[in-house]
Amino acid sequence: MVSVDLLANAIVAGLLLGGFYAAVALGLAIVFGQLDIVNIAHPALIIAGAYTAYILNSRFGLDPVLVGVLAAPVFFLVGAGLYRVYYAAFERTGQESLSGLAFFFGIMFIIEVALILVYGVDYRLVQTGYLGETLNLGFVGLPYRMLVPFAVAVTLTVAVYVYLARTFTGRAIQAVAQDRLALQLMGVDPIRIKQWAFGLGIATAAVAGALLIMIGPVEPSVGRQYIGRAFAIVVLGGMGSISGMFVAALILGVIESVVATFYGPSWAPAVAFGVLLLTLALRPAGLFGR
Repeated sequence: MVSVDLLANAIVAGLLLGGFYAAVALGLAIVFGQLDIVNIAHPALIIAGAYTAYILNSRFGLDPVLVGVLAAPVFFLVGAGLYRVYYAAFERTGQESLSGLAFFFGIMFIIEVALILVYGVDYRLVQTGYLGETLNLGFVGLPYRMLVPFAVAVTLTVAVYVYLARTFTGRAIQAVAQDRLALQLMGVDPIRIKQWAFGLGIATAAVAGALLIMIGPVEPSVGRQYIGRAFAIVVLGGMGSISGMFVAALILGVIESVVATFYGPSWAPAVAFGVLLLTLALRPAGLFGR
């Protein structure tokens, strides 16, 4: 017989985990979902954000969330620069499909190797006064190491959603992949919009990385675990849909948590991706896709 207490805790833990997954997939929802750029280096940039949080936390005692926010503008500039290189070398010449994929694979490899050379393969973590605490609501426990990342992820997702929906630049980002000619007729440079959007997507990686190292220790190659999950969440939610991405992340998190609790962690990814395949078979456009 299934314990109600255990099931409730598994569902709550899954929701908290899903919120973190949303932060991981948010940048891809912009770059892959709206710009149609297959940036497989995104999880590696998240790990770079995690190590940034580790460095500033260990040396200056800064809170990881604060580090993520402070590092976001720097990551934005890095993303804008990466897109300029990608556009000049591949997109402008129409070689973005295979050569562009190899470019981002190379970026991922360079980040991993650089971190290994500097910090080795040992796991790194951050220290704060609240990460070991738990908020108890009846028989449900909310560990702060998951609750804080969830709250930050929700705030970040809402902020990006509002920005894309309510600002001229945000609406231009959504339009650039749909009708580039119409955007040009409005006097907007599509390349500059895509550069801005790519930078925005990479900026979210700084925050997601800070949240990742709050949840648990990281090492340079741990980002590979999130490549499949992040792309699956974007596709399941519906390409380009921020709200769909968030709902899909929560669904994936709950499924993984419940399966891991009652059947073991090894089953969790298989069942989660099985649900993904079943959903796409019934609704190919994703949950919120048009």
